[in-house]
Amino acid sequence: MAIDVLRVSSKSNPNSVAGALAGVLRHRGSAEIQVVGAGALNQAVKAVVITRGFLAPTGQDLACRPAFADISIDGQNRTAIRLRVDISPPPGDRPDSPDPPDEPATPLAGTPAPPAEPRPAVPVEPLPCAPG
Repeated sequence: MAIDVLRVSSKSNPNSVAGALAGVLRHRGSAEIQVVGAGALNQAVKAVVITRGFLAPTGQDLACRPAFADISIDGQNRTAIRLRVDISPPPGDRPDSPDPPDEPATPLAGTPAPPAEPRPAVPVEPLPCAPG
């Protein structure tokens, strides 16, 4: 089965790329994103983060493996970055993973944070003022 390659530019909408990536991942289980340039890589990484949020409610997580690739664009040799994205089982379900940590994972963006514990008041001594 061939891996689908999504080409992302600096002008790509990360939400649109995330929707396409989520669709490919649900259908095939893996996809590849190809970028050239820092702006394109930024949009691609945002899309992977957004896709992770799309899949989180289903209990699925993502694994992302970056690699360099030599490509040709209009007869010019360029170096691209390819992000191989795979659906990965949650950490506790992986056969080679250690036990999950005792502390909870960092919540995804948009997830309400747990209430903060109140901090004890710290007395503050006034600073002496110089006569002026």
